[in-house]
Parts: sequence; structure tokens; C-alpha cells
Amino acid sequence: MYTIVIKGKPQGPYTLEQLKKMEIFPDTFVRKPGMDDYKEAHELQELRELLGFNVPKHTPQYFASFDQRLMAWAIDYFLIVVVYAIILAIAVLFFEDKESRIALVFAFFMLVPFTKFVYCSIADASKTQGSIGKKLMDIKVTNEFGQRLTFGAALLRNVAKITSNATLGLGYLYCFLNKKQQCLHDVIVSTLVVKERLL
Repeated sequence: MYTIVIKGKPQGPYTLEQLKKMEIFPDTFVRKPGMDDYKEAHELQELRELLGFNVPKHTPQYFASFDQRLMAWAIDYFLIVVVYAIILAIAVLFFEDKESRIALVFAFFMLVPFTKFVYCSIADASKTQGSIGKKLMDIKVTNEFGQRLTFGAALLRNVAKITSNATLGLGYLYCFLNKKQQCLHDVIVSTLVVKERLL
């Protein structure tokens, strides 16, 4: 017996014979007893044979939504800001003159985005394939084949975010027009942000 997702809602269960009479596509999400999560129809051998689907070239991914990515970004920024705020609060105690304190605050605002850039470049290429924020949101960064990024690719991806920022954020909203939910910088360097589970 199989449960399928149609227009975002699980329906069924159906038998193989019933599925054969329905309009099932290779990327239709399907689940059967014993499976922890949904898979695309062409991943299941019996459905490939029954419906004539091709063998997938690589394991399909469930793509991270805009709100998941935004929340991961917010978590990372918050953690970095908290760390620097603590350092700044301690440092201010050692400087009494106004000019030095202003310089410290200026350095704070410069170091936060730079630290995030360096941290995310390293984290995206790490074994976790993402920062703490991404880990908490159960998403990770991969190349177009679902594989771990090299450090060079991760660095290039974070440099490419300049393009998404330069468009006043429209580069991030591009994910709503892309079936793989890629932002502009992801398209530029052929990367994906994926999640582990569909539902």
C-alpha cells in the first residue's frame, strides 16, 4: 500500500494496481510501510518497472525553503553578535576615552559580517555541510549532485552572495522562481541548500 503526495497533501493508501491507473510522475512523492520518509516515485524499483520511469542519475533532494534559510541566517548572526557583544563589553572596561570606545564599536560592526563570511565558508565545506543555524534547521549545502562542497566552492558561494545583496535582496527572493529553490548566488556557483525530510 502506498501513500502519495498530491498538491502538497498525502493521499491514499493505494495499491500498485490503483497507482497504475493514476497520473503518477517520476517526482511524485511516495511512501510505503517501513519507510521513514517520502521518496520520489522513480527512486522505488517497483514503481520504475510498473510506470516505466528512468533510473535516477543521483539521489533526489528535498530543497530548503526560504523561511528555513532565513531562520538559519538569523541564528548564525545572533550567535556571532552575542559573542562579539560580550567581547566588546569586556573591552570597553579597559578604555575610558570616548574615541577608543567609538573605535571599538566601529570595529564591532565591521567584524560581525566578516566573521560570518569566514565562518560560513568554512562551515559549508565541513562535514556538517553548514553552519550551526543550518544544522539546527536540519538543512545543509551541497553541490548540484547532492555532494559536499570543497572549501573553494564554499568560499565562492559566499563571495557570490554579494550579487544577491547588491540586488537589494532580490537575489534571495529568486528562490521563489526556481524549482530547486536556489537563490541567485546558488545558481551562479551551482549549489543547493537541501533538507533531510519532506514532511
